[in-house]
Amino acid sequence: MEKYILYARKSTDTEDKQILSIDAQLAELRKFARDNKLVVIDELIEKRTAKMPGRPIFNSMITRIENGEVNGILAWHPDRLARNSVDGGKIIYLLDQTSLNYLLFPVFQFENTSQGKFMLSIMFGQSKYYVDNLSENAKRGLRAKVRNGDFPSIAPFGYLNDTRTKTIVLDKRYSPLVKELFERYAIGDQTMKNLAYFLQEKGAITSGGKTFKDDKMKSILQNPFYYGHFLYNDELHEGRHTPIISKALYDKVQQVIETRGHTQKQTKPTTPFLGLLRCAECGMGITSETKTKIQKNGNFHSWTYYRCSRKKRAVKCVEPPIREKDLLPQLSALLGEYEMSSEVYSFMTDKMTQDEQAESAGNASVLDDLQTQIARLNGKQKILLDSYLDQDIDRQTFLAKKSEILSEKKSLEESLANLQTNQFAWLEPMRNWLETAKSICYLRANNDFDRQKAILTEIFGLNLFLSNKTLTQTPNGESPKTAFRKGVESGFCLWRKLKILNQKIAPKGEDLDFYSEMVGEEGLEPSQDCSYKILSLARLPIPPLARFLQQMTLYITRAGV
Repeated sequence: MEKYILYARKSTDTEDKQILSIDAQLAELRKFARDNKLVVIDELIEKRTAKMPGRPIFNSMITRIENGEVNGILAWHPDRLARNSVDGGKIIYLLDQTSLNYLLFPVFQFENTSQGKFMLSIMFGQSKYYVDNLSENAKRGLRAKVRNGDFPSIAPFGYLNDTRTKTIVLDKRYSPLVKELFERYAIGDQTMKNLAYFLQEKGAITSGGKTFKDDKMKSILQNPFYYGHFLYNDELHEGRHTPIISKALYDKVQQVIETRGHTQKQTKPTTPFLGLLRCAECGMGITSETKTKIQKNGNFHSWTYYRCSRKKRAVKCVEPPIREKDLLPQLSALLGEYEMSSEVYSFMTDKMTQDEQAESAGNASVLDDLQTQIARLNGKQKILLDSYLDQDIDRQTFLAKKSEILSEKKSLEESLANLQTNQFAWLEPMRNWLETAKSICYLRANNDFDRQKAILTEIFGLNLFLSNKTLTQTPNGESPKTAFRKGVESGFCLWRKLKILNQKIAPKGEDLDFYSEMVGEEGLEPSQDCSYKILSLARLPIPPLARFLQQMTLYITRAGV
């Protein structure tokens, strides 16, 4: 027996977007069923788009067909059943499996044959094309609106969508409130809750008819629409609508949001050199504490001191604490020993420029020579190949000579690449070190403690100790030379040479060429002969850091070359 389910579908409730409403579909389908004496056991109505699979009522109908409850479907048109390939494929598969025997449409004649199913698949594909094309046209239209400066969506609070002109216009009732919201918050004494309560007092409501909550306020205050721009697909566009506020007022509000939007942490006294020092008595880290005192007259006093953390329980440490005001001058004086004067800085930079130019000139001939040798080998390789093709040499000789040429060429190419890459790689770390050494004067004068700590850490690592309230570079029981060697790997050797230079330097204004060659402690002599020469190709590659240390040590060691 033929049993049918009547299926009616409509994408939206908007009448002008559908050919037939649900009621009209039902009336036509019921008349068709009566005229053709069809047995309809159920009527299914669905108000969902068929563009995507997943319609619950449609899926329940498919399940009933698979279970054998019905074997026919009555719908107004194939596009009511499917506008996507998945649902359309389900219908055709059920026809193939004979679970679905009958498919009737008042406006489309279908026969359950191979030709009929082919035509049905075309109808489903055509429906999908229609939807896709409609969507693309809609997107194209939206993009065109955006390019013209029209916001393609619901107008934000303070504006209205003008259906007649299809533009966004000012809401004369609420737009003044929007401006007042921004002005109130820009002062800096308002909260989001205060603003929400202000709108509630004014009787303002959302587009959904609800009162404003404080969580909605931030989205209003951060919306660029109010100063004349709008966001679409995360991209900022210029709008044609009338702004409510100025860009300056908007920017002021964003600054307030940024300031007030973070949890304000209670200000604590700074301890800039925490983590830099260790106790000379027991080797443990130096920590800090801040004491405060409020006098009866209301005066507030605060002081910070540094003391041993005493984390080594096995040792009873007797190192006394030191006030910060007594420690800072010691740290500043220590840092001042490594300060680079303007005269030394000028000498170093001039020397670096001279060496850069000399090395560039010296390497130019080497580069040309390498390129010439590579070109010569390319020529030999071509001649070798011609000789082999002309049968002047046998294959074994050809392969051996070719391997020899390629090996030599590869070595030359690597040498060329290393020279081109590394010839000036030492310049940047050298410039950075010079700028750091020269900046010490400024950092001390301006009490830039954070940067001072960074430089002290670079120079000493963790080799600074407190011994009886006195800053020292050696822990108790350890020789200065041993402690110094611990910092060599971090570049301390180079800083020490700068310190020695500072100790030997003559009064300001005297010629640096006058000073004799300096030699450091035994074992810390310069790594190469003091006579300067451009590093030859044979010594490449040289790591940039090693080259930098080598060059800078040479400059400091022979300040008068």
